[in-house]
Amino acid sequence: MSVPSQSASLRVGICGLGTVALGLLELLRETGDSIARQAGRPIEVVRVASRTAKPGVDLLGAEFSTDLAAVTNDESLDVIVELIGGEGVALDLVRGELRKGRAVVTANKAILASSGDELFALAETHGGLLAFEAAVAGAIPIIGAVTRSLAGNQIQWLAGIINGTSNYILTAMAEQGATFEAALADAQELGYAEADPTFDVEGIDAAHKLTVLGALAFGIGYRFDSVYTEGISDITVEDMEYARQLGYRIKHLGIARSTADGVEMRVHPTLIPTSQLLASVNGVMNAVLVNGNAAGDTLYYGAGAGALPTASSVVADLIDIARGHRPDLPVMLDADEVRLQGIEEAITGFYLRIPSLDKPGVFAKVATLLSEQNISIEAAIQKEQAVHDESEDAWVPIIILTQPVRESVMIQALAAVQELPEVVGEIRRIRVEHLSND
Repeated sequence: MSVPSQSASLRVGICGLGTVALGLLELLRETGDSIARQAGRPIEVVRVASRTAKPGVDLLGAEFSTDLAAVTNDESLDVIVELIGGEGVALDLVRGELRKGRAVVTANKAILASSGDELFALAETHGGLLAFEAAVAGAIPIIGAVTRSLAGNQIQWLAGIINGTSNYILTAMAEQGATFEAALADAQELGYAEADPTFDVEGIDAAHKLTVLGALAFGIGYRFDSVYTEGISDITVEDMEYARQLGYRIKHLGIARSTADGVEMRVHPTLIPTSQLLASVNGVMNAVLVNGNAAGDTLYYGAGAGALPTASSVVADLIDIARGHRPDLPVMLDADEVRLQGIEEAITGFYLRIPSLDKPGVFAKVATLLSEQNISIEAAIQKEQAVHDESEDAWVPIIILTQPVRESVMIQALAAVQELPEVVGEIRRIRVEHLSND
């Protein structure tokens, strides 16, 4: 990619005119002089294209079109900013611009997760550039931290609250006693959740972001299909309360860890100790905790979404390009050099909620079956007050917290526990992490 003269403005075309694009235009309008000083030259929006016109929006003098080609065919542009979102059209656009050797800035984690290896290969082959600080965790500069600030470290693991919608829901359940359904409805009313919240509450959005972080931290490529993904829709208020009694909070985490046997990447609800930094990250906020062999634990916290927070990361990429910098990305390993572990190989503690008949000796039977698989119990709660169902059989939830054990072993043990005649419902299990190197 040829770098324009540093005295000339950086000519930018924006594709998409949604929330983030509006935030970008606002930042350039309100703090353009400061941004120009940081960039060493003005950043000029020359063209904007979107499927729908928004006549009331100040486009900073840019020409508007409902045809994306009006932007992509303008060879005078130095940078294309892709803020369309989704895959499909956005992916085709980025592919096409990289084949031209153009610089592209995107906030699109989905296309990176699904096609990152292809896109970066295109950039390298054709002399293009792909910058994506805004694709993960909004305003939090986690991409720059992993690729530059922590470049001297061997990253051992990272764990993050990387979806604000799920974090808002879990916070409302923990602090207000709201059910999942009530907390979700509140999030939708406030604009934190979409009408169809599947991508957020079922962990797909977080898995996209974890794919990007795992690729950068461990050089494993963009392997979204290998991320174990589990959502939060089965979490109950009772789980929240039992976790609190045990000294834990339930958070929806994305975890990537390098082990002796490979790399594991997983997204799921997780009990973490209340003393852990991530336990106090509430509402729609995001945070990523990274453990490196030299730096130890470093925490990155801030707004993970929204117009201005995400736009601030887009601006950071534009400033880097204006200065003539290229993204410092780690070299990816060959596919046969790294093995991705399945969830059945993960080693974690477990929270178990076992609905059982209110009879003597049931806990002892459960403990025996766990012990036969060498599963140690760390803590337990057995409620004294029984619950009566329609058959008038009294039952109580047995709550158990275990020491770390391989997932496949726990699955086998719970299959035996589930067969006990005293167990009257489905056993609920949630993984437990202390986020350490133990």
